[in-house]
Amino acid sequence: MAIPVDAAAAALREAMRETVKRYSLWYLIQGVLLVIAGVLAIVSPVIASVAVVFLLGWILIVSGALQAIGLIGASHVPHFWLQLISAVLAALIGVLLLRSPESSLLVMTMLLIVYFMVEGLAKVIFALTIRPFPNWGWVLASGFLGIVLSSLLWTNMPLSAEWLLGFMLGLLLISEGAALAYLAWRVRTAPPVTDN
Repeated sequence: MAIPVDAAAAALREAMRETVKRYSLWYLIQGVLLVIAGVLAIVSPVIASVAVVFLLGWILIVSGALQAIGLIGASHVPHFWLQLISAVLAALIGVLLLRSPESSLLVMTMLLIVYFMVEGLAKVIFALTIRPFPNWGWVLASGFLGIVLSSLLWTNMPLSAEWLLGFMLGLLLISEGAALAYLAWRVRTAPPVTDN
């Protein structure tokens, strides 16, 4: 017997609410710990930036090694050589990240600066094309903010490479932790919700 899609969606939402409510204390603890880790990353952005580079380096090395192990005895599979080259490159890039974290920070910061500039320009152009819509100015302001941020980082380039990744990691951890803790707190204190 099939159930209607709306009933299935309502049952799934209720199951998710119950799961979040049952484990809300753990979600709350996780959110608080993420906020604390984010604050530490913002207080010590250089250490956090280097930690990001080392973590990424080890992830690439392990990923390349596991991919290479998976290719043992599989030389007959299609695109074997491309997969082997991919595994070797992953491990090699991981080793390079670990050997020269300063250069790695510089490259990653350059990529972020380019991303902020392109994203800012795209938002400015988008805002100007939707100009009659209400609140189009917020999109325009967001685009200008991306361009200004990119320009500031570029003008302080050698110095900004040391702290940018750690600072951004801190902001990410704080925002995710605060959102998770807020959700858990609201679920713990909210009355049961019924769908109509």
